[in-house]
Order: sequence, then structure tokens, then C-alpha cells
Amino acid sequence: MDRIHPLLDAHPYIRLFRGRTFVVKLSGALLEERIRTEIARDIALLHDVGIRIVVVHGGGPQLDAYCQKMDIPRQVVAGRRVTDARTQEAARMVFMGLLNTELVGALSAQGIQAVGMNGGDGAVVTGVKRPTRAVRDPSTGEETKVDFGFVGDIHSVNRTLLDAVMEKGMVPVLAPLIGGPGGVLLNVNADTVAARVAMALNAEKLVLCTSVAGLLEDPADPRRLVSYGDLDTLEELIGRGVVSGGMLPKLAAIGEALRGGVQRVHIIDGTRPHSLLMEIFTNEGVGTMLVRKRDNG
Repeated sequence: MDRIHPLLDAHPYIRLFRGRTFVVKLSGALLEERIRTEIARDIALLHDVGIRIVVVHGGGPQLDAYCQKMDIPRQVVAGRRVTDARTQEAARMVFMGLLNTELVGALSAQGIQAVGMNGGDGAVVTGVKRPTRAVRDPSTGEETKVDFGFVGDIHSVNRTLLDAVMEKGMVPVLAPLIGGPGGVLLNVNADTVAARVAMALNAEKLVLCTSVAGLLEDPADPRRLVSYGDLDTLEELIGRGVVSGGMLPKLAAIGEALRGGVQRVHIIDGTRPHSLLMEIFTNEGVGTMLVRKRDNG
């Protein structure tokens, strides 16, 4: 009987989420073969119980490694990558030529019909080149004008192709490149892509699978996990200077998603076996769940 209890506990959630849409974002750190295979198995289970899934993936570590190998300088400002012409070419090769195809293969191995794409395919996600802008360093307060190169700002998400793929029982797998003017592909933070896609699809959940336990009150102490919070929680942590670097665009994307109608955003450690299933199908969860406004009653 002990083996049956987890199934009984998960049953109400399966019933609740059947037919709903989840956007699952995988950070580049999770695309190593062993972890990728385990996560693909969990995504397959979600799909097989009737949840509509869109997968968005990053690839920062792999792009960094490739750029280092090719002697392409790396420049990051306020947690966001500057993408010159050589970096943009490298991003296309790494994201679409390597990571997207490997992730599609991992899902296919679990019996899932996965469709690899980028934002330019079918004009799913489109935008324009980000203009030169002043960026403030939160630690010093100093502002610097930055030309981000081939980095895009998203203007629209067309859900038609994504819906068509999901209605056929398939899983779209989206790389963080968007269509720009003249057909050029622009690099966009994968968390931002995932948030905007989740908003366009009126997603029930946006799940950010990372290599950290969740949102931490103290980044140096993994025991200080924020298990439940809202927009005020994000603003408080940013105001206290607890959040910096690459976590800043992640929290910006989370805030945009919650304000844009996504019901819940989760941050979990995707390196932990079956963390995705535990977060979705158990009361306790394993990471951080964020809502627009907590019900303190």
C-alpha cells in the first residue's frame, strides 16, 4: 500500500491540471545528458496525464564554453549578455544546432513527439533590436550606456503555431532566439522568452528549472529558502540587495509573468531527481512558488 499513496496524493493535482498549460523553462546547466534525460522523463509524465507543455531552454554555459573555445570575448552587463555579431552566430549554432536538437531527442526517447523551433519560426516570438540604453549597477548605483548588439526586446508572441502543435499532442521546444526585422535572429534571455510565452498562452504555471534550490533570502545559505511569496517579496529582496547578477533578469521575468496573468511561477532545482514532479504533485513542493498577491487569510 505504501507504493500506492503517492499516486493517490497526486491524483487531485492530475485532475486539476489536466488540459491546463504549463511553460517549463530549462536552464543551460540542466542540458547535460544525464540531467536532460531525467527531466525529459518527468516532462513526458506531465504530458501523458493531459497537461499541455511548452518547453523553453537556455544555454548560457554552453555558449560561454563555445565562445571561449573560439576566442570570442564575453561581456555581461547587469546579468544580461551583450551579443555582438560573432556571439550571435555562435548563439545560433549552440542553441539551435546543438542544444535544441539534443533536447528534442531526449523527449523523443521518452515517446514524446517534440517539435524544435526558435521564435523566428512561424513568427512565434518577434521583436526588435534593443536600443542603446542606460543600465544601472544595483550595487554601486552607477549608470552606463550599453549597446547590447543583437539582443532583442520582445514585441509580440503569436500563439497560433504553439496551439496547433499542442493540439496535435506534440510538445514545442523553443530556443531563446526571436525573429527580428529583416529575418535576423535576436538573442533574448530565456526566462524572458518563457515569461512572455506563458502570458500569451494564459498558462496556469511557469516553472523555471534552475541549478539552485529556489529563491533564497541569503544566497550563501541554501537553508534560507523562500518557499512561498508574491510580488512584494520580490521587491523586498531586490531592495535589500539580496538579489544580483543573473538573478535580476530572472526576477524581472517572474514579475512580468505574474502581472501578465500567469497564475503561479515556480523556481526549482532541476538537478534534483524528479523535482519537477514533486513541485507539481505534492503539497509541500521542493522550491519556491510565487503568486501575484498572497492570500494571508
